[in-house]
Amino acid sequence: MRRSAAVTVLAAAMTVALLAPATAGGRGGGGGDDRGRHVVQPTLVARATLSADFIAPGPPSGAAATPANGRQGPFPGQVVPGFSGMVDAGDGTFWGLTDNGFGSKANSADFLLRLYRVTPDWQTARGGAGQIQVGEFISLRDPDRRIDFPIVNDATPDRLLTGADLDVESVVRAKDGTFWIGEEFGPFLLHVDASGKLLAPPVPFVGGKSPQNPYLEPGETPNIRASRGFEALASSRDGRLLYPITEGAFVDDPQQRRRTIYEFDTAAGSYTGRTWAYQTHRDANLVGDAFMTGRGELLLIERDDFEGPASVVKRVYRVDLRRTDPDGYLTKTLVLDALKIANPDRLGSGDGYGTDDPFALPVQSFETVVQLRDGRLLIANDNNYPGNAARIPGTPDDTEMALIDLRTVRTPHASDVTVVGHRGASGYRPEHTLASYETAILQCADYIEPDLVATKDGVLVARHENEIGGTTDVAARPEFAARQVTKVIDGRSVTGWFTEDFTLAELRTLRARERLPEVRPANTAFDGLYEIPTLDEVLDLARHSVSCDGRQVGVYPETKHPTYFDSLGLSLEEPLVAQLAADGLDGRRAPVIIQSFETGNLRQLDSMTRVRLAQLVDCSGAPYDLVVAGDPRTYRDLVTRRGLAEISRYADGVGLCKDLMIPRTADGSLGAPTPVIRDAHRAGLEVHGWTFRRENQFLPAQFRSSADPNAPGDLAGEIRVFVGAGMDGLFSDNPDIAAATVG
Repeated sequence: MRRSAAVTVLAAAMTVALLAPATAGGRGGGGGDDRGRHVVQPTLVARATLSADFIAPGPPSGAAATPANGRQGPFPGQVVPGFSGMVDAGDGTFWGLTDNGFGSKANSADFLLRLYRVTPDWQTARGGAGQIQVGEFISLRDPDRRIDFPIVNDATPDRLLTGADLDVESVVRAKDGTFWIGEEFGPFLLHVDASGKLLAPPVPFVGGKSPQNPYLEPGETPNIRASRGFEALASSRDGRLLYPITEGAFVDDPQQRRRTIYEFDTAAGSYTGRTWAYQTHRDANLVGDAFMTGRGELLLIERDDFEGPASVVKRVYRVDLRRTDPDGYLTKTLVLDALKIANPDRLGSGDGYGTDDPFALPVQSFETVVQLRDGRLLIANDNNYPGNAARIPGTPDDTEMALIDLRTVRTPHASDVTVVGHRGASGYRPEHTLASYETAILQCADYIEPDLVATKDGVLVARHENEIGGTTDVAARPEFAARQVTKVIDGRSVTGWFTEDFTLAELRTLRARERLPEVRPANTAFDGLYEIPTLDEVLDLARHSVSCDGRQVGVYPETKHPTYFDSLGLSLEEPLVAQLAADGLDGRRAPVIIQSFETGNLRQLDSMTRVRLAQLVDCSGAPYDLVVAGDPRTYRDLVTRRGLAEISRYADGVGLCKDLMIPRTADGSLGAPTPVIRDAHRAGLEVHGWTFRRENQFLPAQFRSSADPNAPGDLAGEIRVFVGAGMDGLFSDNPDIAAATVG
């Protein structure tokens, strides 16, 4: 079937509160909107910090804490290791809940569980000290012996509770001034009065037990992992219903991305039996906090366990308990990406990584979100003192509180030139990792590009090639040494380790590595951190992300070696189309473009899906499916007028090797443009070029900065020449430079 050549993108699926109705066009939209678009731009308007080394009154703490970042206990009083939950006191002050202390039962017996009343002296555009003042505190205690298991201070009259007794993580306040607290060792729900006294025995969880549960029977297998209990707890506005949320997945759940929201009736003192499922972006992500904004609507923090530049997901989503997707998960809508918050007043600038404009909260434990009465969001962190050092390596993180205004702004006129994050933002993070894709999104890419290969059990994963010796740590894994083999891939002999010889579960044990360490040594700092993502995870990240012009981020998947994978019985096309359909990305206006260097699978896809297709064309050689079929046509034949007309019968665009558009002269400089862009446009095809990289060795001679092949040159200059020649979009390892140039 013949396709429309117009490139259009689906407006981001945001609620009215977050994004005004979308207009056609915009970057990558085949036609701009001079008026821009109304979008919500989370903006930092106030910030305050508390020194990581602040000591509150009380007995020494941290005698058994693990030394880190130049700090070693015991400390001369009670440390305040950030806040894992907060309550708005309504008078400019807040109650901040510290967790169990130093990370485990074993090292936190001298840490007293408390709620601190804190007063931020906000730094704003008008000034302010930017400091958190710590006032009175409430000690959690059990003088009435509601707890029937042994505690550290069992024999004392007050029975002050410690981090060896309970792991408190989340808090809400009832209308009568009492507090309900979510806990992880049980997990339990705790009810304390305004003085911190336990009012009733800890409420056991109906869903199971953790390894630290004091009621665990001999031989009983806990179904909740350690420290994966009630990190999040929300309350209905009238205080009648509580919504505790499991931080992690149940051990025996086959869907390890599932987190469960429960409902507890405080009047009845029991769980109601109602539950909801929330899906994280990856198995290891956590639900850090929750806040109920209205009837059935919750704000949820989803975060990873990385910190500083390694951070990938530090987000706030809105869910409606009345809305689920076809798989039964709550529909989630992005409210705040805490890795990109506008900071026009540069509040906190100079305080370390992520404190310029944009501002980021790249801490490991992003664990507090509260919506204030004026609609602004309060966000804060638990700093796991003294272990976290997200801002300044080697220096413990301060406790931070920040106010975020969800202000509506009009975006500038969007460029008509599409920017594709090539393998993510592979100039800054190891390619084909969620970190690379998230970086590309933060850098204003319109599309992210996963190359797709298959596992032994038929799951599509993102790798540039099916040979993974250079992009993972597989060569250092002795358990997989025997998997090294030599294969013929598209007529070429390749030795290494191949995805089709590993199940997904086996691949999950590997970690990504920088493919070009000599060229991009800074990227090697992230070696060993990230998993190989599945197509499903890449699509999930994109469809829950918003580009800089307010549109849903697109996905530009490439099917790698389709003829080869067909020969193994691991066809790429069917699972790709099925996954797009499952994620609601199979419509004509979906922000998806499927690309391939082969022709036959694109013709097949043309009859299988309504999304747009792009024929990739290399500077030399021929599509492998044509070689196998004995067809003498080469890539050069595909870009003749006749070849382009044939492509237009099954595809919407072409992805061209740069030299086909503007060849280089003998001295390495750019020559005169060829007719290929003009001819492609006449055939009704969009033209996207690849690959635009900033290092000198990849640039034409006139845009190199020096003789150092790995030094950055003038990538923007090269891009301007190609855009001036009529190119409609580009693949770049450096989407920040590309977006700034074409925008």
